[in-house]
Amino acid sequence: MIDHLTLRVKSYADSKAFYISALAPLGYEVVMEYQGFCGLGVDKKPDLWIAQSESAELGPARHIAFRARSRAEVDAFHAAAIAAGAKDNGKPGPRAQYHPHYYGAFVLDPDGNNIEAVIHTPV
Repeated sequence: MIDHLTLRVKSYADSKAFYISALAPLGYEVVMEYQGFCGLGVDKKPDLWIAQSESAELGPARHIAFRARSRAEVDAFHAAAIAAGAKDNGKPGPRAQYHPHYYGAFVLDPDGNNIEAVIHTPV
């Protein structure tokens, strides 16, 4: 089980604002913040940390998928992320190629990371 992960970003302020908006429909909020680190999570437990990159190079883009509690949350995540400046990378919908009940949406964050919200249960 993963406890938390940290994304190094080009612009701390831009990425913090993006993730606050994009993940709000999934119940995420800022839980902790200190010295250029922002911890976001649900139920007061930060599991995603945003931190300013210490170098000009970020390395390869990553894919992070967040669990949603409903298809409506997946849809709301996608809409919120697009409104916050994300680039669409896969509109909300079924992804039967993964399994029959997979429903997800994909966006690219300000640094080009592929961010997803997904639910695995039937309608």
